[in-house]
Amino acid sequence: MADRHNRDIDRQLAPLPEPLNVKCVDAHAHMEIVTNTAADSPEVGKVLADARSVGIDRVVQVGYSAEQSEWCVQAAESWPNVLAAVALHPNEAPVVDNLEKDLAVIERLAQHPRVRAIGETGLDFFRTEVELQEKQKYSFRRHIALAKKVNKALVIHDRDAHRAVLDTLLEEGAPEKTVFHCYSGDAEMARECIANGYILSFAGTLTFKNAPALREAVKLVPLELLLVETDSPFLAPMPHRGSLNTPAQIPTILRFMAEERDEDLDTLCAAISQNAERIFGSFT
Repeated sequence: MADRHNRDIDRQLAPLPEPLNVKCVDAHAHMEIVTNTAADSPEVGKVLADARSVGIDRVVQVGYSAEQSEWCVQAAESWPNVLAAVALHPNEAPVVDNLEKDLAVIERLAQHPRVRAIGETGLDFFRTEVELQEKQKYSFRRHIALAKKVNKALVIHDRDAHRAVLDTLLEEGAPEKTVFHCYSGDAEMARECIANGYILSFAGTLTFKNAPALREAVKLVPLELLLVETDSPFLAPMPHRGSLNTPAQIPTILRFMAEERDEDLDTLCAAISQNAERIFGSFT
C-alpha cells in the first residue's frame, strides 16, 4: 500500500467545487496520505478548512494499519470536527509481521472516545493472493467481534469479495451499524444489503463513466441507509478523475447523487448529515 500512497500524494489537487447550501460530511477519508504530515499539522488544518469552505464540516478519518490508526486517533484528538475509525486493512492484515500484536493495538485504540468505528476491515480478493485469504478472513472476523464488543460501527472494505463478505457477516452476526465503504456492488447486492439494514456509502466512483451498476444501486438505497465519502486521496470524482482527492470534493459527488436519485440536493445533504451523526455519534 505504501507505494500506491506515495504515487497519490504527487497528484495535482482537484479544484474546489461550488459550496453546498446545507452542511454535510465526508464519511471516509485518509488525510494523512493527502498531507504526509503530523496529525495536528497546519497542512491537515488546510484540508479541513478547504472542506468547510464548501460546506463539508465533519470528516471521519479511517484507519488501515496499526501505526496509521494511531495517526487517526491523534487527528480526532486534534480537530473537533474529526472522528476516527481504526483497523487493519484486509490487504495489510495478511502481511504484517505480527498480526496478533497489531490486532491488540487496534483493540486498545478502539476504546478511545473519539474512535467511533472499526474500519476499514473486510475482504479484498483482488490484491490478496489465495494463500493469504484465510488470514485475511480471520482478521475480518476479529474486527467484527471487536465492533460488537465496543458497540461501534463496522466499516467494510469489499473488493472482488462480495459474496464472501456478505456470508461472513451472516455467519458472525453483523454489528448493528455496518457500513459498506466505497460501495462497489450492483443493484442485486444493494437489495440484499438494504434488507439487512446495512449502510451503503458511495464515493467518486459513482460519477465514473464505467460505473452504471453503481448508479442503478444508488437509486435503490433508502435515505436512512445512505452515506457519502471521498476515500481521499483516491477516487476524485469526475470531471477531475485522477486528481488528488480531498474531503472538499464531497459536494461534487452529492450533486451527482442527487441528480441520479432525482432528489433535492438540500434534502439529501441534510439526511446524510443526520445519518452520519446517528452512525458515528456527535462530532463535537
